[in-house]
Amino acid sequence: MSPGRSAAATARSGVVRVDRVTRPVDDVALAEALDPLVLAVDIGSTASRGGVYDAAGRPVTGLRHKVPHAFTVSPAGASVIDPDQVVAEVEQILDAVTADRALGTRLAGVAMDTFAASLIAVDADGRPLTPCLTYADSRCAGEVATLRAELDERAVQQRTGTRIHTSYHAPRLRWLARTEPRTFAAAAGWWSLGEYVYRRLIGVNAAGTSTAAWTGLLDRRTGDLDADLLAAVGVRAEQFSPVHDLADTVDPTRTPRWPALAGARWFPVITDGFASNVGAGATDPTVLAAATATSGALRVLLAGPAEPLPFGMWNYRVDGDRTLLGGALNDVGRAISWAQSTLRLDRDPGATLAADPSSATPLVLPYLTGERAPGWAADAHAVITGVTAATDAAALYRGTVEGIALTYARVATELGPAAPEVGQVVASGRVSNDQPAWLQVLADVLERPVTHVTLKRSTLRGTALLALGVLAPDVPRAPRATGDTYEPVASRAAYYAERRARFDEAYGAVVRR
Repeated sequence: MSPGRSAAATARSGVVRVDRVTRPVDDVALAEALDPLVLAVDIGSTASRGGVYDAAGRPVTGLRHKVPHAFTVSPAGASVIDPDQVVAEVEQILDAVTADRALGTRLAGVAMDTFAASLIAVDADGRPLTPCLTYADSRCAGEVATLRAELDERAVQQRTGTRIHTSYHAPRLRWLARTEPRTFAAAAGWWSLGEYVYRRLIGVNAAGTSTAAWTGLLDRRTGDLDADLLAAVGVRAEQFSPVHDLADTVDPTRTPRWPALAGARWFPVITDGFASNVGAGATDPTVLAAATATSGALRVLLAGPAEPLPFGMWNYRVDGDRTLLGGALNDVGRAISWAQSTLRLDRDPGATLAADPSSATPLVLPYLTGERAPGWAADAHAVITGVTAATDAAALYRGTVEGIALTYARVATELGPAAPEVGQVVASGRVSNDQPAWLQVLADVLERPVTHVTLKRSTLRGTALLALGVLAPDVPRAPRATGDTYEPVASRAAYYAERRARFDEAYGAVVRR
């Protein structure tokens, strides 16, 4: 228990101070780092970042770099980024982290993850014909409705593990065919952002299994592209890069210009969701990971395809043996940042979240960029109800955070039957690190303990750990860093049950599915 904190206060908050809090994964000096070293790159929603890790999974002191960026968005639903801008960011990262001549040729691997479900049309020479469409681009909402009318969506989901939604390729390809027919006809390839970066850096066309799965076009059992879905949207399998499991490293056809990478193996690009679970320590069916960044998710790693697969969830094939089951939320950090900047709180947000819940708190459906799991309503919008003349900024902020927690709970409810072994919930990411008090709200809503994984850059570390699993499988890894475990407060259960019922009622009234 922390100094000055009474037992009664601890019981009211629900926070449990574990007796043996693990220390953060300390940086290690280059001279003391264990070989082999891995250079990991993470292309996220708000920045590209990279760093060097040693064989124990420890970041090497001073060998990291970050380049911020932002998606270009529009009221019409566009959410894009210039792929050449991202290539330049990655080059800047590689320049920065390999500049230390003491590295020599100790870097044995390069591994990269990107935000999932990105799409770029390229010509025969690999030049981009479109910007990179991100997971949050919702302009193809009309094509979602059309495809759902044409196809048996439940059958599609059982094959690919994904619903028909704006986040996936099928409706996006239909939308491009309708709105940019010349571009669609000229496209020689349909690549993810990571594939494009690799082509520019090392001349390779390759997609990691998880990257291919997040297109919504990959059969979750066989690992092949789904022929029926390709035919439905008018594209061919040869327009997509070969799919590689993680151990199937790729050989550059162009010599990288960084001498420190001369002997490095390049791993196929994976998705940030897969890496996030690994970085948080959620690597088996007993641990459910809550990712809390700009977007969010609940995910559990399974030994094979999820059976049964709930209709509101996805189930991505991530390698030859494993799949990732879960559901994603478009707006977590995005919604919190919006609330903080719009409401201009005059007091600490943490105090607002640590307070006991109040029935005067507005109810918020936090869909700023549409809904993914569990309802998959691509054109859903945020809704705020229960506002009175007495409602202040703090109450609206609290309502936003409660709404985010309730969306996680909706995912958890549907996911539960397909993941019966789950015994632990861990939460990681920027939102949990910046606003740890929100985890008490999450624990109360989920009615189960939530452990805070405090490690920063957990996704980046997860990418490094996946590569190290191939390069150095027998080297013990440094433990993940954890902080408080937040226990649900029993006296709040009735309040959140009523909130959940009101949320579901409002959702049913205003969200079109």
